[in-house]
Amino acid sequence: MRNLALIMTASLLVGGGAATAKSGRNVVPEAKPIGAPVNCINLQSIRESRVRSDKIIDFRATGNKWYRNELPNSCPSLKFEERFSYETSLNQLCNVDIINVLQSYGGHLQRGPSCGLGKFQPVELAKK
Repeated sequence: MRNLALIMTASLLVGGGAATAKSGRNVVPEAKPIGAPVNCINLQSIRESRVRSDKIIDFRATGNKWYRNELPNSCPSLKFEERFSYETSLNQLCNVDIINVLQSYGGHLQRGPSCGLGKFQPVELAKK
């Protein structure tokens, strides 16, 4: 059995801090659960991720399906950086996986805090 480590980096590009605060991006949108939480989502189905807070990440999958992942613990600087990486030997991202906040130091990205994921809750996000 071939063990292939996949390294994925997810980042969300946003404007400066002042623009972000004024545009309302600091507000976590309401999400209505639409099914039972799942332990894993397929990596190939992930289209984007949106860091909502130090504890909440929303993942958009194929078919415009959204999964909200509420981390069991707050992840320092996750919202500030709004980018993270993860490594997995599977073709899925699961609730037992660890993300690493990516921090910018001198123009280079470095691993910051490591944080565990929670379950992936299928949701319908509130319209703006």
